[in-house]
Amino acid sequence: MSGRRPTALIADDEPLLRKALARLLALAWPELDVIAQVRNGREAVEQFELLRPDICFLDVHMPGLSGVEAAQLIGRRAQLVFVTAYDQYAVQAFEQGALDYLVKPVEPARLADTVARLQERLRAARPLPDTQALVEQLAARLRKDSTPPPLRWLHVLVGQALRLVPVEDIDFLRSDEKYTRVAWRGDGGKAGEGLIRTPLKELLAQLDAEQFVQVHRAVVVNRRAISHVTRSLNETAHIHLKSRDEVLPVSRSYLHHFRQM
Repeated sequence: MSGRRPTALIADDEPLLRKALARLLALAWPELDVIAQVRNGREAVEQFELLRPDICFLDVHMPGLSGVEAAQLIGRRAQLVFVTAYDQYAVQAFEQGALDYLVKPVEPARLADTVARLQERLRAARPLPDTQALVEQLAARLRKDSTPPPLRWLHVLVGQALRLVPVEDIDFLRSDEKYTRVAWRGDGGKAGEGLIRTPLKELLAQLDAEQFVQVHRAVVVNRRAISHVTRSLNETAHIHLKSRDEVLPVSRSYLHHFRQM
Protein backbone atom coordinates (compact mmCIF):
# COMPACT_ATOMS: atom_id res chain seq x y z
CA MET A 1 0.00 0.00 0.00
CA SER A 2 3.15 2.22 0.04
CA GLY A 3 2.09 4.06 3.20
CA ARG A 4 -1.33 5.11 1.86
CA ARG A 5 -4.29 4.57 4.19
CA PRO A 6 -6.61 1.83 2.91
CA THR A 7 -10.12 2.86 1.86
CA ALA A 8 -13.50 1.15 1.93
CA LEU A 9 -17.09 1.45 0.72
CA ILE A 10 -20.12 0.13 2.63
CA ALA A 11 -23.36 -0.74 0.80
CA ASP A 12 -26.50 -1.61 2.80
CA ASP A 13 -30.09 -0.46 2.35
CA GLU A 14 -30.51 0.00 6.13
CA PRO A 15 -28.84 3.29 7.21
CA LEU A 16 -28.50 2.22 10.84
CA LEU A 17 -26.73 -0.98 9.82
CA ARG A 18 -24.36 0.95 7.54
CA LYS A 19 -23.42 3.21 10.43
CA ALA A 20 -23.09 0.28 12.83
CA LEU A 21 -20.64 -1.50 10.50
CA ALA A 22 -18.67 1.72 10.04
CA ARG A 23 -18.39 2.07 13.84
CA LEU A 24 -17.22 -1.53 14.24
CA LEU A 25 -14.64 -1.04 11.48
CA ALA A 26 -13.35 2.13 13.16
CA LEU A 27 -12.67 0.08 16.30
CA ALA A 28 -11.24 -2.97 14.53
CA TRP A 29 -9.17 -1.06 11.94
CA PRO A 30 -8.59 2.61 12.87
CA GLU A 31 -6.35 3.16 9.82
CA LEU A 32 -9.16 2.26 7.41
CA ASP A 33 -10.98 5.20 5.79
CA VAL A 34 -14.64 4.49 4.97
CA ILE A 35 -15.00 6.93 2.09
CA ALA A 36 -18.54 6.05 0.98
CA GLN A 37 -21.76 4.64 2.44
CA VAL A 38 -24.49 3.82 -0.09
CA ARG A 39 -28.00 2.36 -0.15
CA ASN A 40 -27.93 -0.16 -2.99
CA GLY A 41 -25.84 -1.93 -5.59
CA ARG A 42 -26.29 0.76 -8.24
CA GLU A 43 -24.92 3.44 -5.94
CA ALA A 44 -22.12 1.07 -4.88
CA VAL A 45 -20.96 0.68 -8.46
CA GLU A 46 -21.26 4.44 -9.15
CA GLN A 47 -19.23 5.36 -6.06
CA PHE A 48 -16.70 2.64 -6.73
CA GLU A 49 -16.04 4.01 -10.23
CA LEU A 50 -15.69 7.52 -8.79
CA LEU A 51 -13.59 6.78 -5.68
CA ARG A 52 -11.94 3.39 -6.36
CA PRO A 53 -11.89 2.11 -2.74
CA ASP A 54 -9.63 -0.82 -1.90
CA ILE A 55 -12.43 -2.79 -0.19
CA CYS A 56 -16.18 -3.06 -0.77
CA PHE A 57 -18.51 -4.32 1.97
CA LEU A 58 -21.65 -5.34 0.06
CA ASP A 59 -24.97 -6.43 1.55
CA VAL A 60 -26.12 -9.46 -0.41
CA HIS A 61 -29.81 -8.46 -0.48
CA MET A 62 -30.52 -4.88 -1.56
CA PRO A 63 -33.37 -3.44 -3.64
CA GLY A 64 -32.64 -2.92 -7.31
CA LEU A 65 -29.08 -4.04 -7.99
CA SER A 66 -28.04 -6.57 -5.33
CA GLY A 67 -24.66 -6.75 -3.67
CA VAL A 68 -23.77 -9.83 -5.71
CA GLU A 69 -24.70 -8.07 -8.97
CA ALA A 70 -22.62 -5.06 -7.91
CA ALA A 71 -19.69 -7.42 -7.19
CA GLN A 72 -19.96 -8.81 -10.71
CA LEU A 73 -19.50 -5.29 -12.11
CA ILE A 74 -16.67 -4.38 -9.72
CA GLY A 75 -14.86 -7.65 -10.40
CA ARG A 76 -11.17 -7.92 -9.46
CA ARG A 77 -10.69 -4.21 -8.91
CA ALA A 78 -11.36 -4.36 -5.14
CA GLN A 79 -11.36 -6.73 -2.18
CA LEU A 80 -14.95 -7.94 -1.76
CA VAL A 81 -16.68 -8.70 1.53
CA PHE A 82 -20.31 -9.82 1.44
CA VAL A 83 -22.63 -9.03 4.35
CA THR A 84 -25.73 -11.19 4.74
CA ALA A 85 -28.48 -11.96 7.23
CA TYR A 86 -28.68 -15.51 5.85
CA ASP A 87 -25.73 -17.72 6.70
CA GLN A 88 -26.59 -20.30 4.03
CA TYR A 89 -25.09 -17.85 1.54
CA ALA A 90 -21.72 -18.30 3.28
CA VAL A 91 -20.77 -20.85 0.64
CA GLN A 92 -17.64 -22.97 0.86
CA ALA A 93 -15.83 -20.71 -1.60
CA PHE A 94 -15.89 -17.91 0.98
CA GLU A 95 -14.09 -20.09 3.51
CA GLN A 96 -11.36 -20.81 0.97
CA GLY A 97 -10.27 -17.20 1.29
CA ALA A 98 -10.97 -15.93 -2.22
CA LEU A 99 -14.07 -14.15 -0.96
CA ASP A 100 -15.08 -13.15 2.53
CA TYR A 101 -18.42 -12.68 4.26
CA LEU A 102 -19.97 -11.36 7.46
CA VAL A 103 -23.29 -12.57 8.92
CA LYS A 104 -25.65 -10.04 10.49
CA PRO A 105 -25.62 -9.09 13.27
CA VAL A 106 -21.89 -8.57 12.70
CA GLU A 107 -19.86 -9.85 15.63
CA PRO A 108 -16.62 -8.01 16.55
CA ALA A 109 -14.61 -11.26 16.76
CA ARG A 110 -15.71 -12.36 13.28
CA LEU A 111 -15.01 -8.88 11.90
CA ALA A 112 -11.53 -8.97 13.44
CA ASP A 113 -10.78 -12.18 11.49
CA THR A 114 -11.96 -10.55 8.28
CA VAL A 115 -9.91 -7.43 8.94
CA ALA A 116 -6.79 -9.52 9.55
CA ARG A 117 -7.23 -11.30 6.20
CA LEU A 118 -7.82 -8.04 4.36
CA GLN A 119 -4.78 -6.43 5.95
CA GLU A 120 -2.60 -9.36 4.92
CA ARG A 121 -3.84 -9.23 1.32
CA LEU A 122 -3.25 -5.49 1.07
CA ARG A 123 0.14 -5.77 2.74
CA ALA A 124 1.28 -8.48 0.35
CA ALA A 125 0.20 -6.35 -2.62
CA ARG A 126 -0.56 -9.49 -4.59
CA PRO A 127 -2.80 -9.32 -7.67
CA LEU A 128 -6.40 -9.73 -6.65
CA PRO A 129 -7.65 -13.31 -7.11
CA ASP A 130 -10.01 -14.03 -9.96
CA THR A 131 -13.23 -14.28 -7.95
CA GLN A 132 -15.58 -13.83 -10.88
CA ALA A 133 -16.43 -17.53 -11.13
CA LEU A 134 -17.22 -17.66 -7.41
CA VAL A 135 -19.40 -14.56 -7.63
CA GLU A 136 -21.22 -16.11 -10.59
CA GLN A 137 -21.86 -19.22 -8.46
CA LEU A 138 -23.32 -17.09 -5.71
CA ALA A 139 -25.47 -15.13 -8.17
CA ALA A 140 -26.81 -18.38 -9.63
CA ARG A 141 -27.59 -19.68 -6.15
CA LEU A 142 -29.46 -16.48 -5.28
CA ARG A 143 -31.48 -16.68 -8.49
CA LYS A 144 -32.36 -20.33 -7.79
CA ASP A 145 -33.28 -19.67 -4.19
CA SER A 146 -35.20 -16.45 -4.65
CA THR A 147 -37.12 -17.00 -1.42
CA PRO A 148 -34.80 -16.41 1.54
CA PRO A 149 -35.22 -18.45 4.73
CA PRO A 150 -37.34 -17.02 7.55
CA LEU A 151 -35.85 -14.08 9.40
CA ARG A 152 -33.98 -14.86 12.59
CA TRP A 153 -33.46 -11.29 13.84
CA LEU A 154 -35.14 -7.92 13.49
CA HIS A 155 -33.26 -4.63 13.83
CA VAL A 156 -35.72 -2.60 15.92
CA LEU A 157 -35.47 1.10 16.72
CA VAL A 158 -36.08 1.79 20.42
CA GLY A 159 -35.78 5.53 20.98
CA GLN A 160 -32.43 6.41 19.41
CA ALA A 161 -30.97 2.93 19.90
CA LEU A 162 -30.97 0.00 17.50
CA ARG A 163 -31.84 -3.29 19.20
CA LEU A 164 -31.41 -6.78 17.75
CA VAL A 165 -34.52 -8.81 18.61
CA PRO A 166 -34.68 -12.58 18.02
CA VAL A 167 -37.77 -13.31 15.92
CA GLU A 168 -38.87 -16.16 18.21
CA ASP A 169 -39.22 -13.62 21.06
CA ILE A 170 -41.73 -11.48 19.16
CA ASP A 171 -45.35 -11.56 20.38
CA PHE A 172 -46.92 -9.53 17.58
CA LEU A 173 -46.29 -6.94 14.87
CA ARG A 174 -48.69 -4.09 14.09
CA SER A 175 -48.78 -1.43 11.37
CA ASP A 176 -48.12 2.03 12.78
CA GLU A 177 -48.45 4.66 10.03
CA LYS A 178 -45.15 4.52 8.09
CA TYR A 179 -43.62 2.00 10.50
CA THR A 180 -44.30 -1.44 11.94
CA ARG A 181 -44.55 -1.71 15.72
CA VAL A 182 -42.78 -4.78 17.13
CA ALA A 183 -43.70 -6.16 20.56
CA TRP A 184 -41.51 -8.82 22.15
CA ARG A 185 -40.56 -10.55 25.38
CA GLY A 186 -36.98 -9.95 26.46
CA ASP A 187 -34.84 -11.44 29.21
CA GLY A 188 -36.95 -12.86 32.00
CA GLY A 189 -40.12 -12.31 29.98
CA LYS A 190 -39.86 -8.53 30.23
CA ALA A 191 -41.96 -6.82 27.56
CA GLY A 192 -40.37 -4.53 25.01
CA GLU A 193 -41.58 -2.49 22.05
CA GLY A 194 -39.97 -0.64 19.18
CA LEU A 195 -40.36 0.37 15.55
CA ILE A 196 -39.03 -0.89 12.24
CA ARG A 197 -39.30 0.86 8.87
CA THR A 198 -40.11 -2.29 6.90
CA PRO A 199 -43.84 -2.50 6.01
CA LEU A 200 -45.84 -5.25 7.70
CA LYS A 201 -46.66 -6.91 4.36
CA GLU A 202 -42.96 -7.16 3.48
CA LEU A 203 -42.07 -8.52 6.93
CA LEU A 204 -44.82 -11.15 6.76
CA ALA A 205 -43.28 -12.61 3.61
CA GLN A 206 -40.01 -13.14 5.51
CA LEU A 207 -41.47 -14.71 8.66
CA ASP A 208 -41.98 -18.42 9.32
CA ALA A 209 -45.57 -19.10 8.23
CA GLU A 210 -45.90 -21.94 10.73
CA GLN A 211 -45.12 -19.60 13.62
CA PHE A 212 -46.61 -16.25 12.54
CA VAL A 213 -50.11 -15.66 11.26
CA GLN A 214 -51.84 -12.56 9.96
CA VAL A 215 -55.11 -11.97 11.85
CA HIS A 216 -55.97 -8.46 10.66
CA ARG A 217 -54.79 -6.28 7.80
CA ALA A 218 -52.64 -4.44 10.36
CA VAL A 219 -51.72 -7.26 12.77
CA VAL A 220 -49.50 -10.36 12.65
CA VAL A 221 -49.22 -12.54 15.78
CA ASN A 222 -46.87 -15.25 16.97
CA ARG A 223 -48.98 -18.39 17.50
CA ARG A 224 -46.84 -19.28 20.54
CA ALA A 225 -47.82 -16.00 22.23
CA ILE A 226 -51.58 -16.72 22.07
CA SER A 227 -53.33 -17.61 25.31
CA HIS A 228 -56.86 -17.94 23.93
CA VAL A 229 -59.24 -16.51 21.33
CA THR A 230 -62.77 -15.25 22.01
CA ARG A 231 -65.38 -15.12 19.26
CA SER A 232 -67.65 -12.11 18.76
CA LEU A 233 -71.19 -12.05 17.39
CA ASN A 234 -70.24 -10.18 14.20
CA GLU A 235 -67.94 -12.90 12.78
CA THR A 236 -64.81 -11.37 14.27
CA ALA A 237 -62.72 -12.40 17.27
CA HIS A 238 -60.14 -11.20 19.76
CA ILE A 239 -56.77 -12.71 20.65
CA HIS A 240 -55.62 -12.72 24.27
CA LEU A 241 -51.88 -13.06 24.81
CA LYS A 242 -50.04 -15.10 27.43
CA SER A 243 -47.78 -12.35 28.74
CA ARG A 244 -49.48 -9.09 27.71
CA ASP A 245 -52.65 -7.19 28.48
CA GLU A 246 -53.17 -6.13 24.85
CA VAL A 247 -56.12 -7.72 23.07
CA LEU A 248 -55.56 -8.11 19.32
CA PRO A 249 -58.38 -7.98 16.76
CA VAL A 250 -59.16 -10.81 14.37
CA SER A 251 -61.05 -9.56 11.34
CA ARG A 252 -63.62 -11.60 9.44
CA SER A 253 -61.20 -12.26 6.56
CA TYR A 254 -58.77 -14.07 8.87
CA LEU A 255 -61.22 -15.85 11.17
CA HIS A 256 -60.70 -19.11 9.28
CA HIS A 257 -57.42 -19.56 11.18
CA PHE A 258 -59.53 -20.26 14.26
CA ARG A 259 -62.45 -22.23 12.83
CA GLN A 260 -61.80 -25.11 15.24
CA MET A 261 -62.98 -22.90 18.13
